[in-house]
Amino acid sequence: MNNFDYLRAGSFDEAISQVTADKGTKVVAGGTNILDLLKYFLTSADTLVDINHTGSHQDIKDTESGGLRLGALATNAETAYHPLIESRYPLLSKSILAGASAQIRNMATNGGNLLQRTRCYYFYDVTSPCNKREPGTGCSAIPGYNRIMAILGTSEHCIAVYPSDMSVGLAALDAVVNVSGPQGVRSIPFSDFHRLPGDTPHLDNNLQHGELITGIDLPQKGFSDNYSYLKLRDRNSYAFALVSVATGLELDGDVIKDARIALGGVAHKPWRNLEAEQYLTGKPAIRESFATCANIILQGAVPYKYNSFKIELAKRAIVRNCMMALDPSSQLPGAQPSV
Repeated sequence: MNNFDYLRAGSFDEAISQVTADKGTKVVAGGTNILDLLKYFLTSADTLVDINHTGSHQDIKDTESGGLRLGALATNAETAYHPLIESRYPLLSKSILAGASAQIRNMATNGGNLLQRTRCYYFYDVTSPCNKREPGTGCSAIPGYNRIMAILGTSEHCIAVYPSDMSVGLAALDAVVNVSGPQGVRSIPFSDFHRLPGDTPHLDNNLQHGELITGIDLPQKGFSDNYSYLKLRDRNSYAFALVSVATGLELDGDVIKDARIALGGVAHKPWRNLEAEQYLTGKPAIRESFATCANIILQGAVPYKYNSFKIELAKRAIVRNCMMALDPSSQLPGAQPSV
């Protein structure tokens, strides 16, 4: 870890000014990712600006449109267990609680969760070429051990996956990210916030220099009746997803009126396929419909030497999760799976 100065910002505007003035300045809130990045020499900072004491953007509250606004500095734990989230957006609560550990969720903030970086082995190994860490050096994962890597939206420059569980739930809900920066405030649809690698894999998102996340808006529709979050991983706790699926369904009897399906662990950003979701509209809520939808979602998947299993795993996970969404009680502890 390099030596750095520490400053405590009194407001978000003060933090924005400090970050804008010096590209060597970085922001810390919960610190659950950036401190690791600093300790492993994956990033550096001349100055670390603490925004925890600004007294703003910590609330979870209703919006005028009937949705909910999540403050960027509210913790993951506060968000997951908030009564309004549990009752109106249980899919989001489930996705948050599938991530990390209780101790980390107590510290990690909503804004920071969206900004966490990949856990690709080669990104963390400073002796290995990595285009995300050092653009132009190459991607060691493509010819290397790529079991956990992406199968969708990859490029010849990077096949790393994005790690956040919370973001998979937010993608399914069509959330909006609110940011503030030197050019003012703006809102970014969640589908446009994170980036695919292309030829700039070192850019994880579309934030401009100096911009900070202030909050996340959830729409009125929360799919609170039919939802499920499924995370498949190598162990049951404190592990990142090989494949995860967030599903929200709106039903009219046995017919699907609206469907949202987002995948994690398969791409450089939470993955949605609008064609597949539109296919489900008007279809019966049965296994065969979900299986066809899964095939559409995985069209164009590109496997690598050690992760070809992910394609079939993702298809089965989609079908299983959609079936679980028909009966959310199947997700309760001790429930016997029916699929």
